[in-house]
Amino acid sequence: MDTITQLVTIAAVVLGGLTTYMTNQLMERSKRKDSLRVRWDEKKLDAYVEYVGSVRSCIYAAVLAYEVTHDLRAMPRTEHELLMDLTEAEGRRALAFERLMMLAGDPVIDAAHAVNSATLAIDWRARRLVEGPLEEWRALHTEIFRAINVFHEVARADLGVTGGFVGDRHTSRGLILPETRTPSPGE
Repeated sequence: MDTITQLVTIAAVVLGGLTTYMTNQLMERSKRKDSLRVRWDEKKLDAYVEYVGSVRSCIYAAVLAYEVTHDLRAMPRTEHELLMDLTEAEGRRALAFERLMMLAGDPVIDAAHAVNSATLAIDWRARRLVEGPLEEWRALHTEIFRAINVFHEVARADLGVTGGFVGDRHTSRGLILPETRTPSPGE
């Protein structure tokens, strides 16, 4: 075997080794990148679910407070206790929103701002900071569930979830309001 053949063989072995090394490095880098993306997607999903759950807790607490403050329901708990529950729920919603702000992009954050505005409108009615008839109260609930559905759609798109839901049929399913009260003969 002459020297040129040996050099070609050595060069082929070195080239093969370098190619294998580079391929392995690129594959590992791709795996790390995918792992990081999945980890952040999991964190986003947790943040989005926590946020919507905290919003729904606020709505539920506001409904109970509203029903008691407007004499639509009698409960063994005082108005003050119910309003304190609402205050605590609002605090959890605010913290969940801050976590969402750290992980989400602009479309999700914009949708969450709309949800926050609608949630606060319900909160203010329950606290009697803003007055209005029961029909307006119901309209606020329709709006909050519409805003939650928009948030769901934007969050699903952000997470790369295919499919979706549209229309008002989902919005009306979320309403947890009492029936319209008819006054008794003495009222």
